[in-house]
Amino acid sequence: MSRRLHVHVAVDDLEKSTAFYSTLFAAEPTVQKGDYVKWLLDDPAVNFAISNRSGKVGIDHLGFQVDTDEEVETIEARLLAAKEVAEPQRNADCCYASGNKSWSQDPVGVPWEIFHTLKDIPIFGSDHVPLDDVNKEAAQNAGACCV
Repeated sequence: MSRRLHVHVAVDDLEKSTAFYSTLFAAEPTVQKGDYVKWLLDDPAVNFAISNRSGKVGIDHLGFQVDTDEEVETIEARLLAAKEVAEPQRNADCCYASGNKSWSQDPVGVPWEIFHTLKDIPIFGSDHVPLDDVNKEAAQNAGACCV
């Protein structure tokens, strides 16, 4: 089982932020769109993304990118067994990728996304937003991601 830490930061100046993070990481982006940029780094193992789509700046959400759907389900089950909330989402199109995921929230409200990417997609999917309150009914949260 391998995991890659995922960090998504909302920025107000994508060009300036891209230049900064490219310098910081000594690497060019892996994915670069007009509204979204991502670095898949091996050292440290991180999926670091920035976008200017959320209307706010700062940490948007944190997460783990895992290699299989089973790992998503294992972490999701572990959270539920500990009486934490985990909201599954399958076949989600989000942030130029399609995959299976689960959302939860830490005690201070930081959204956490556990996800397995199945494929890249050509458009910015918007199936689910990092949840402000993962205790809401799934129906209330349907139709939002990385908006």
